[in-house]
Amino acid sequence: RGGSGGMRCGMRSGSGGMRALALALLLGALRAGGTELTFELPDSDKQCFHQELERGTKFTLDYQVITGGHYDVDCFVEDPNGRTIYKETKKQYDSFPHRTEVQGVYTFCFSNEFSTFSHKTIYFDFQVGDEPPILPDMSNRVTALTQMESACVTIHEALNTVIDSQTHYRLREAQDRSRAEDLNGRVSYWSVGETLILFVVSIGQVMLLKSFFTEKRPGSGGAST
Repeated sequence: RGGSGGMRCGMRSGSGGMRALALALLLGALRAGGTELTFELPDSDKQCFHQELERGTKFTLDYQVITGGHYDVDCFVEDPNGRTIYKETKKQYDSFPHRTEVQGVYTFCFSNEFSTFSHKTIYFDFQVGDEPPILPDMSNRVTALTQMESACVTIHEALNTVIDSQTHYRLREAQDRSRAEDLNGRVSYWSVGETLILFVVSIGQVMLLKSFFTEKRPGSGGAST
């Protein structure tokens, strides 16, 4: 897919003064004109990305929250005139395809401002342009494809499906790992708490039983004759 310029990233600090940290884990443009990015979004913060596009250009924005809170985030897209063409609140994942109507810089933002404590990790895939034909003059052909050409098209489509599936399962694995680590931490804290309570109860029972069998000696001081 054909790209149309570099992507720019904008950050805005939240009320707590935390600066959004973009972990430029650029997974690579697996397809022409595509950018995949995984970044961290602190609580009460917002992060925006900017891309200059020509009129009539097709783009697709796919995103998913990998870790943090209830795995949700606010997302909106604005055209160069400041008009909101896409807006979703507290979404775990979504896909937004669009063909531009005006030329200029398009902005898409991810907001975690509704969350006070939850730190989020977000993945998005931004694809720009239509996918070019894999065979020369394929769109203008009037004859049927040969067996080899048909096999090439089939393999190409299968590889695209494999790429999408690998990305999906990679995100699911990261999300499940985060949940497992969080659950493991809670179980560990609960076990430590139960152990401390057990020690306190045991010591209390020993002290209570000891008090039952303690010999009380009568005091001296009686009168002698």
